[in-house]
Amino acid sequence: MAYGYNNDYRSAGGYRPSSRYRVNRRRNLKRIRNRTIIVLSGIIVCCVAVAIIVGMVKLVSGIASSCAPSATVPTATVSPDGNAKKAASAKKAVKKKASLTFKTPKIKDDGSSTGVYDKENGLYIWDKSAFELFYGSEAKAKEYAEVVSKAKTKLGKGVNVYSMLIPNHTEMGLPQRLKNTEDGVQTDSQANYIQTSYEAMNGVKYINAYNNLADHCNDYIYFSSDHHWTGLGAYYAYQAFAKQTKQTPIELSAMKENKIEGFTGSFYGLSNVDLDKDTVYFWSMPFDVHNTVTQADGNKLETDTMYYWYEKPGSNTYGVFLFGDNPLEVIKSESETASDEKIAIIHESYGNALIPYFAANYSEIHSIDFRSFTGDLKSYCEENGIKNVLFANGVMSSATETQLESMRGIIG
Repeated sequence: MAYGYNNDYRSAGGYRPSSRYRVNRRRNLKRIRNRTIIVLSGIIVCCVAVAIIVGMVKLVSGIASSCAPSATVPTATVSPDGNAKKAASAKKAVKKKASLTFKTPKIKDDGSSTGVYDKENGLYIWDKSAFELFYGSEAKAKEYAEVVSKAKTKLGKGVNVYSMLIPNHTEMGLPQRLKNTEDGVQTDSQANYIQTSYEAMNGVKYINAYNNLADHCNDYIYFSSDHHWTGLGAYYAYQAFAKQTKQTPIELSAMKENKIEGFTGSFYGLSNVDLDKDTVYFWSMPFDVHNTVTQADGNKLETDTMYYWYEKPGSNTYGVFLFGDNPLEVIKSESETASDEKIAIIHESYGNALIPYFAANYSEIHSIDFRSFTGDLKSYCEENGIKNVLFANGVMSSATETQLESMRGIIG
């Protein structure tokens, strides 16, 4: 039976489906609604399932990452050769390099005057002063470092070993424009040499006396006619040592100044150019000391001073310090500011002017001139209960093979 239109509905201006059509239509709508519900339910179920799976993946990943070592924060299980040690070493190296910064001495200079190059004696004469030119290679700097480092190894962990390399007058008194000239003058940077040596040392605590000397480079800290520093220059180096080892240095004003005029040092008379004669200043302490001087022939001198008060003007006036060059001197201090600690100072003649100041800080100072001392350093320190050792030497000696051999001889 075909679907027809109701005539009454059509006469009203519209159409009206038959009853059979309406029944079928309701069935179709119900079927579509049911299918739609099923499809939507399936979609919802799938979405929920996907959400659950994603959540589980994230949870598992989080647990795994929390159990694994972090890529940026080292853990205690990192091997000694891993990133943790490398990072720590790099940080330490940066800190060490920063502390080895050297100041540039601001030397007084008229900007135009020149001097005379004494090639035969390795000197440059300028402003009535003689400057000993320095030729120190990187290899020699490292060789000196090796010698001092070996001493530290021999002495062991219980002994503090310090190194003070001392620049000479050329570094602190000759303007840069005269250190490398067209007439053949060539002198190496002592700052670079000292830095190279310090960085090559193992277990040794370096003392940067260079900067304090640079701050006072225009003071009377080196002689004009001699290769040594003055008592004032030695004081500024001692001051640097005291401050870097967290001690209080004795003030110059607390000591009595003494002087001997007319010193004609090791350079005087070598060249045709006149040099200024020097004055040797030295400071006596405001406390008592007892000094046992062991001379080269084995004889001993017992005295209550660190200076040879009878020294006269002339070529040997520097000998006022510590009675000149002696293999061994043991200085016992009665200073109220001195600690109970003892220190051995391994040195050549530069140390003579330096050592007296240490009596303000140590109960005993053992002055050992490595050039003539015949004992064994380790045995000597053990026998005398010495826990502090300072190597205090000029750069010229540190770069001289015969001096290095002498130093090796007492280290063993």
